[in-house]
Amino acid sequence: MIYSKFFKRVLSIFFSLFFLIITLPITLVVALLVRIKLGSPVFFIQERTGYKEKSFKLIKFRTMTDARDENGELLSDKERKTKFGNILRRTSLDELPEMINVLKGDMAIIGPRPLKPAYLELYNEEQHKRHNVRPGFTCIAAVKGRNVLPWVERFEWDTYYAEHVSFFLDFKIAIQTVTVVLFGKGAPDASESSRESIYTALKREDNSENK
Repeated sequence: MIYSKFFKRVLSIFFSLFFLIITLPITLVVALLVRIKLGSPVFFIQERTGYKEKSFKLIKFRTMTDARDENGELLSDKERKTKFGNILRRTSLDELPEMINVLKGDMAIIGPRPLKPAYLELYNEEQHKRHNVRPGFTCIAAVKGRNVLPWVERFEWDTYYAEHVSFFLDFKIAIQTVTVVLFGKGAPDASESSRESIYTALKREDNSENK
């Protein structure tokens, strides 16, 4: 399809540039607050899986401190989270720098959210299809329930999106995302470990298929 192979990328470049420009004041304020409240570095950079399962460096604002125990080891995620960091996550302000990834071509405006390479070996054949498109700044799972949805269900929506990419679907997701962000529906829960929940969901499914 012409849209998915050409126009989707053109629109991603245009909107990422536009978004970076209009949100620059907010981005600068958030960066300053992160530096003051959480320390340096301001950005959290982590390897994620992208298009055709190639890795890239995802850029976000950090939302946790670097607090360590007496042995110099990082404390648990729960212990390093702060009220300010939770606000950034709940409002998705921590994800503003990801527009740089969109501009670079690592991501698109709309697409399955990029996850860690460690999960690749746990995906089933159907779930691997989520990497047939560029990962996105927002996704269909975000407007269907975001973190409220079980991970297996989110993967099903990712696969659906990868097989039904269209301008009208992207437009619908973009409009619905605005509502989701404004009202904080399904925002990340500070008490939940996303890493453990994904791993547990995939392992559970893997075990059930091999029984």
